Amino acid sequence: MSTRPLRFGIWALVHGSRAAYQDPEEPYDASWERNRDLVLAAEALGYDSTLIAQHTINPHQEDLDQLEAWSAAAAVAALTSRIEIIAAIKPYLYHPVVLAKLALGIENISRGRFAINLVNAWNRPELDKAGIGFAEHDARYAYGREWITIVSRLMQGERLTYKGEHFDVRDYLLRPTSLHRPRPLVYVGGESEPARALVADHGDVWFINGQPLEDVAGLIADVAARPRSSAPLRFGLSAFVIARRTQAEAQAAYERLLELSRKDASMKAIQRQNTDPKVVMMQTMQKSERVGSNGGTAAGLVGSYDDVAARIRAFHAAGIELFMLQFQPFEAEMERFAKEIIPRVRAASSVANDTRALLAGSQ
Repeated sequence: MSTRPLRFGIWALVHGSRAAYQDPEEPYDASWERNRDLVLAAEALGYDSTLIAQHTINPHQEDLDQLEAWSAAAAVAALTSRIEIIAAIKPYLYHPVVLAKLALGIENISRGRFAINLVNAWNRPELDKAGIGFAEHDARYAYGREWITIVSRLMQGERLTYKGEHFDVRDYLLRPTSLHRPRPLVYVGGESEPARALVADHGDVWFINGQPLEDVAGLIADVAARPRSSAPLRFGLSAFVIARRTQAEAQAAYERLLELSRKDASMKAIQRQNTDPKVVMMQTMQKSERVGSNGGTAAGLVGSYDDVAARIRAFHAAGIELFMLQFQPFEAEMERFAKEIIPRVRAASSVANDTRALLAGSQ
């Protein structure tokens, strides 16, 4: 079981709704103003983290708005005081020296609350149309391995000389480094074998896409057993939540969103066409119908308040520390989760901790 406290985060709405784009209860809105207000509300409600996904063009439909992740992360860092800010990054879009400098800037604006989420790209047009080219799956991970090696060492304040297949960095030094800790955290996404090897060697936290508990436990066991030269790896899970007073109400809400999401079939077809078929996330998502992105409701957080809280505790027992959550309509359901689920989880965790302490004291 994870001994680290549970944390809850939200996905920023960088390209609008997470489940269905034609929901009358959540009109399309990927604006800076909405995302600013969303993160400020999440912080006020007690959420611990936000993930700002990075795309230069909307991955579902290119004429829809798409918030830019890194400028938004810097702005949010200046406006908040407690919440962790995680900005995703695709290595091919930024030279590692430039990205390390950006990361250190936001780290210090946020006073030590910044992290990067390394994603080795799945949306082909984003790179192809820019003339960068879309390398084969394993080659993208080899590039990402060199890239994060440089970024991590520069963020730690090292004077770096590095010669590899892709980069030639000579006597480079960045100042200031983090004024609050050794460096920003590195989250890594992806579940292929190259992704697992990369996170074991270079990550602080592994983001796992939403899927059933037994599958998540198997992924954690595999990567946790790999040798590391740094602190033990931590684990996060993406999940779409539909929680109601009763299971029947939750199921009705799920069916409503599922039916609405079917109206986005043409957009989903474009996404499949543009996606590398070797991306494990997409392979996993084809196994069953679901609501939400990055696994969505496949994590099973659909049900009564008590049932959802119990499933979260089961994932925590398997090793998940951070739950990165999606909702729809987002603002209202985010507030419901904060008021109904988080207190239930915290209370049960407190009782469990007290019980363990009593048992330990009696031995």
